Amino acid sequence: MTTMTTTTAGTATEPPARFRDLLAAEWLKFRTLRSAPWSLAISALIILAFNVGAACEHYLHWHAQGMTPGSFIAQGLPLLDAFDTNAGIVMMIAASAIGAVAITGEFGAGLIRTTFTAVPARRSVMAAKVSVIAAITTVFGTVVAAASFGLTQAILSGRHAAVSIGYPGALRVVVASALLAPLSALVGAAAGAVVRHSAAAVAASFVILQVLPLLIRDGSHLPAVIAHTLPFEAWNRLVAIPYHAHGTAYPWSVAGAWIVYAAWALAAAILAVTTVHHRDL
Repeated sequence: MTTMTTTTAGTATEPPARFRDLLAAEWLKFRTLRSAPWSLAISALIILAFNVGAACEHYLHWHAQGMTPGSFIAQGLPLLDAFDTNAGIVMMIAASAIGAVAITGEFGAGLIRTTFTAVPARRSVMAAKVSVIAAITTVFGTVVAAASFGLTQAILSGRHAAVSIGYPGALRVVVASALLAPLSALVGAAAGAVVRHSAAAVAASFVILQVLPLLIRDGSHLPAVIAHTLPFEAWNRLVAIPYHAHGTAYPWSVAGAWIVYAAWALAAAILAVTTVHHRDL
């Protein structure tokens, strides 16, 4: 039950909103975004199509490629099919766009002023937004990554070339691909909080997540170090099974890739939460 507090002047005021109430409100706002469920559903289908298509390609043209189950598995191809590079790109673009629009939609409609009038604690409101975005996209990423793994391995089992989730590195591929969604969504949310315009925020997210890795070549030490700090390259490292360190000029570790994941997610969340507190609406 909501209780009233009394000021020194004797007037009754509402107590500050509880964080769980803010979470419920932000969940309701996200659900009412007409584009959100369709974006999630369409993105999931496209991602699954890329992964299933890769597995079907290997299944249908198995003999033409001169594959044996042993060599196919040794090269890490079952796990490459489990989450194709194109699927990873779609995951990042879709999730970052969803995260950006979830923030900019309220700014664009001017409703954010009403929200902050009702709840002056701006950081708490933005923290709730970020939490809901991260939770929804984590579930989305988990479902898509798990479904992709199950479907692709079911297809490859027809050639006796499938692996189980217990195969070395398999769980890492699934988890890294699943967490790629909330990581990208948080980057989009941070861009939305800074730019406050949907198209510009989506474009900024795309540049950060996709364009920068293409522009930075790891042929020398400094570009390699910079490339290793980017989310897309971190995902590539986590899903690279087997990882041929001897063929890489500047190899890096799985632990380093996980640190990049965590650092980007934390920095993006902090930026999204704190930016609005220091800027006028």
